[in-house]
Amino acid sequence: MSVLVVTGTGTEVGKTVTVAALAAAAVVAGRSVAVLKPAQTGVAGDEPGDAAEVRRLAGAEVTAVELARYPDPLAPETAARRAGLPPVDPGEAAEAARTLAKEHDLVLVEGAGGLLVRFDGRGATLADVAELLGAPVLVVAAAGLGTLNATALTAQALRSRRLECAGVVVGSWPREPDLAARCNLTDLPVAAGVPLAGLLPAGAGALPPAVFRARAAHWLAPELGGAWAGAEPSAAGPAGR
Repeated sequence: MSVLVVTGTGTEVGKTVTVAALAAAAVVAGRSVAVLKPAQTGVAGDEPGDAAEVRRLAGAEVTAVELARYPDPLAPETAARRAGLPPVDPGEAAEAARTLAKEHDLVLVEGAGGLLVRFDGRGATLADVAELLGAPVLVVAAAGLGTLNATALTAQALRSRRLECAGVVVGSWPREPDLAARCNLTDLPVAAGVPLAGLLPAGAGALPPAVFRARAAHWLAPELGGAWAGAEPSAAGPAGR
């Protein structure tokens, strides 16, 4: 797959760190990578956004592109309206991804929040971008209680649009998982109807970039370019498994 869309089941689920891990694993494997962030919210001026964070963790050779930036930490439509700025256009986002795909082996398109967060007043969403691209969508989910419903709804929304779900990744696996998190390792694939495709350890984004790059593939399943075999990950372990 040359273009992969990455969405979350909500905010703060580890989506950006997951994108960074995907990019890092691809770079280590010798692939050229671009990261596209159609809408960056909650970041003002010259502050680094999510795309820059991915580049910091995955390597300077990663191309990072941001199409629109809005200072308020809100949904893109609301943030654009409050800032008096044009909203994100799904067609422009899809065209930007196609352009990047001409010069890169892998293009990662990172959404803002969940799959159906609105880009504009007409109700356009990241799902529309995925439809225009005909690209698979990877779902990043939380580990603990409440994640099954959000994951099932996201997967259902993808199926309703006949979009391929590339799998579910847990974006922040706790160092001491509780009963709900442990059970969710079995239940998340059932809720989503697709395999679990990776577990990222909590705190992975705080690792030194060189260490992050060396360990990223151990957190992702082979179908995502990794070597994860289903074991619980550790941010401190020698292989990051």
